[in-house]
Amino acid sequence: MKSLHISIADQSLRLLEDGHTLAAWAVSTALKGPGEQSGSEQTPRGAHIIRARIGAGAPAGAVFRGRRPTGETWSPALQAQFPDRDWILTRILWLSGTEPGRNRLGQCDSMRRYIYIHGTPDTEPMGEPRSHGCIRMRNADIIELFERVPAYAPVLIE
Repeated sequence: MKSLHISIADQSLRLLEDGHTLAAWAVSTALKGPGEQSGSEQTPRGAHIIRARIGAGAPAGAVFRGRRPTGETWSPALQAQFPDRDWILTRILWLSGTEPGRNRLGQCDSMRRYIYIHGTPDTEPMGEPRSHGCIRMRNADIIELFERVPAYAPVLIE
């Protein structure tokens, strides 16, 4: 069975199968560090699953808002037009916590916090915390991961 392991300390994501690493990528987790509370802008820890896979077939750089494609493709000009947008690009793997009281239900529910693994502009650095809670990846990397991991695959964030 395929699973994901995300290391906040290493800013890395590994795709595993039966405990063996199939691939690894640099990521960017929350600028405000780890944490589970709603509104914290922190990356939640613990056991999760991929609850939904969104964006199959979309072009690299496709812009999503509210998990829907806007019809836009990210560009430096679009970035300049909307400098304060938190860019969610290319693909979305929407996470759901599996640990009630830690990352599921109440004020710590990862899914209700809209915690995703998603693409981001390639101008954004990887390997350092910069997100608003999500796990950001390069667009080519999220496309590769999206094609290799199924819905409901386990995800461990630590």
